[in-house]
Amino acid sequence: MSTESSRSAALLSIGHAVPPHRLLQSDASDAARRIFAHRYSAFERMAPVFTTAGIRTRYTVRPLDWYFSDLDWPERNAAYLDSAQQLFVDAASRALADAACAASDVDTIVTVSSTGIATPSLEARVAGVMGFRPDVERVPVFGLGCAGGVTGLAIADRLARARPGATVLLVAIEICTAAFRMDQLTSANMVATALFGDGAAAAVVRTGGAGLARIEGAGEHLWPDSLDIMGWKVDPTGFGVIFDRAIPPFAEDHVGAAVDGILSRIGVAREAVDRFACHPGGAKVITALEATLRLEQGALDHERAVLEDYGNMSAPTVLFVLDRLARRGLPKRTVMTALGPGFTCSCLSLATAA
Repeated sequence: MSTESSRSAALLSIGHAVPPHRLLQSDASDAARRIFAHRYSAFERMAPVFTTAGIRTRYTVRPLDWYFSDLDWPERNAAYLDSAQQLFVDAASRALADAACAASDVDTIVTVSSTGIATPSLEARVAGVMGFRPDVERVPVFGLGCAGGVTGLAIADRLARARPGATVLLVAIEICTAAFRMDQLTSANMVATALFGDGAAAAVVRTGGAGLARIEGAGEHLWPDSLDIMGWKVDPTGFGVIFDRAIPPFAEDHVGAAVDGILSRIGVAREAVDRFACHPGGAKVITALEATLRLEQGALDHERAVLEDYGNMSAPTVLFVLDRLARRGLPKRTVMTALGPGFTCSCLSLATAA
């Protein structure tokens, strides 16, 4: 084993899970028309987002009719707690099995989620079912939004390298549909209703040895005066999405330079990147990323496929993309990217022996 490999953390496996209710985008569009068209004067102007979002199906924790009821914050968060626990178990169990690990082998758990409140946090709630040890270390992380998959993996990497030989489990879970709002007659709510789905992904990280790839380094870029681009506002009904500035043009104008800066700081040459694995925030975001990263249009094909099949699940989505790439064989160097509230860009570089 090389010195470099023994000091680096390896990504051993990825697992993912979705809830049981499959939502066709055509059904979501029809439902939105029934709910909003007679109350929202701009609905016809916004309605095309259901067909231009690049989504065919999504998965939700509750059947479609549930979202039509008069839901308050406790009901929404109860749905989050109930469903997030099962998704945690499903995704984590698959990742551990693929890594040939038992839950009792896990030394540290990083749980990333921004779509509900859980105290005790999710990993504590499922500890008995999973079989985690009583001395397992817990790192729950809230507020990263769509950047959570990449930043969470970077946190897992740092924890693994701090304790060589320790097994670190990352689980990213988002129940985005708990924030579907029938009372918000805004363009941001229309976009959210057309884009978001529910899901979870997990990864196992450990220093030394072989795995899917070696984690070379990670970094972030936070833009000043950008709090209004993406986030949550909170009221008695629950979370409401903030999209006060259009994300695709911002991404096209700024993300490429930010990624170049991160790569420079972690010592990865831009021309040495074989594949970007990007969080697919939406069809227009993917196109903007291809432009800003100087890729051929259509290069982010797995991103489009994940978006089409699952919608935007926030933090876990980029791990769904990485899983698809890994199952087809990762190239020598893959750089993961995701954008999230802050407004921030998170990147992580993976290297293989290919």
